[in-house]
Amino acid sequence: MNHTGIGKWNIGVGLWLMAGFMVYGFVLIYLRDFAPDKLAWIEGYNVSPHFEARLAHVHGNLFSFLNIVFGFLLLRLLIKPGLARWASWLALAGLLMPLGILGEVYLGIPFYLVLVGGLSILAATIALGVGVVQMRLTPEGRRS
Repeated sequence: MNHTGIGKWNIGVGLWLMAGFMVYGFVLIYLRDFAPDKLAWIEGYNVSPHFEARLAHVHGNLFSFLNIVFGFLLLRLLIKPGLARWASWLALAGLLMPLGILGEVYLGIPFYLVLVGGLSILAATIALGVGVVQMRLTPEGRRS
């Protein structure tokens, strides 16, 4: 068991942002079903910025969930501390992707955060996979 606490922030931040993206989902439901201009929203449902808004909602929840899973695994598995730290920070940086999509839609910021976040979550997944493969097991199948 990891006693360094690596992964705790992934779980906490993952849960917080998941809650935020869930609330954002209710906003999207309101815009589609209840807002005074809902017909305009429905007509533009598959084009920008409505498509990107839904994309941010889906990826925000997915990447939040991935952070929760990564955090749990990092807390439970004996992955080398340096590699565990990298996987943890890269997974957290992956959350820049859905936040970057929201930034594009609502603030007009460039797409750079989306790219950085996407590459970060990919790198985190690879790092965690390497860490799991490098774990040593005793002949009884227990971690050493």
